Amino acid sequence: MALEFRCLPESYPQGTVARRMDSFTHKAYQHCIRLTRRSGSNFAYAFCALPRDMYAEMCVLYAFMRHTDDLGDAGERSTQARIDDLKSWRARLNQTLDGESSTDLILEAIADVWNRKQIPRCYLLDVVDGVETDLQPGRIVTITDLERYMYRVAGAVGLCCISIWGYEGPLPLESAIACGHAFQLTNILRDLGEDAEIGRIYLPDEDLARFGVPSSEIAEPRHRDAVRQLVRFEVARVKDYYHQAEPIYSVLSPPGRRIQAAFTDLYQGLLNEIEQADYDVLTKRIRLSRWKKLSVSLRCLLGWGGIPITAAPATTSARPPQRTHSGK
Repeated sequence: MALEFRCLPESYPQGTVARRMDSFTHKAYQHCIRLTRRSGSNFAYAFCALPRDMYAEMCVLYAFMRHTDDLGDAGERSTQARIDDLKSWRARLNQTLDGESSTDLILEAIADVWNRKQIPRCYLLDVVDGVETDLQPGRIVTITDLERYMYRVAGAVGLCCISIWGYEGPLPLESAIACGHAFQLTNILRDLGEDAEIGRIYLPDEDLARFGVPSSEIAEPRHRDAVRQLVRFEVARVKDYYHQAEPIYSVLSPPGRRIQAAFTDLYQGLLNEIEQADYDVLTKRIRLSRWKKLSVSLRCLLGWGGIPITAAPATTSARPPQRTHSGK
């Protein structure tokens, strides 16, 4: 308990409410830290390199994302029940951000972080929208459709993170979004086989058609060589996103650069695993070892590592999201 207490922010910074944290908010932070530590998430491994306040704030953001994602998980609930739960969660989030008292520990904590770091409200709402998007998936026909989806489920999360880490000068928004695209497309490739088993294909129809792979037959052995070529093509796209993301490193705060490098190292580790498997993501399990995760955390903590360079720029481009991101 003492360690958890030391990880909590001690007071509100200038420009927000000038008072020490009350006991309920303190309890809310502790709750989020415990949830994050128990998760075993790739993200959580990198949090240890952050300063105390930032560590606690990232645990709060993670807990918020995790709970939102849990609301979208099936369990024994119908799709409509999950949609209703997310709508209720979105409404309660808005009410808490508007200043209404809440008895929910995660909402109390995320409202405090939102207040501290001046996170645009739409970023948090986009996180909820991203989970709901997975419950009512539209057809992904073009790369534009895929990028719109990846922004909702990954880019918005990244923009929340950057708000917590801090940055200097104008934020290169497209670079930040491209980084989210790189991470999410890596996830999509890693899980291609598992998703196909439940009838979910997140790669664009235009890419499937390019390699002659019907979406309904992507897991069939007769298409295995074509799928490997498709995955090779998408890996090149991920590397291009990483190049587009490089400008973000120059504006992030030092702690932000360290943890961004750690996240990138983790996801590039997955990308390397895909390449080493000769792009066979259907029959081989693509995962990072616990040792790899721990080594990335140690490098991050010690400040080792720099901006990753993965490939020369290609032809794909990050597109900004369709909604405006300004103000709370």
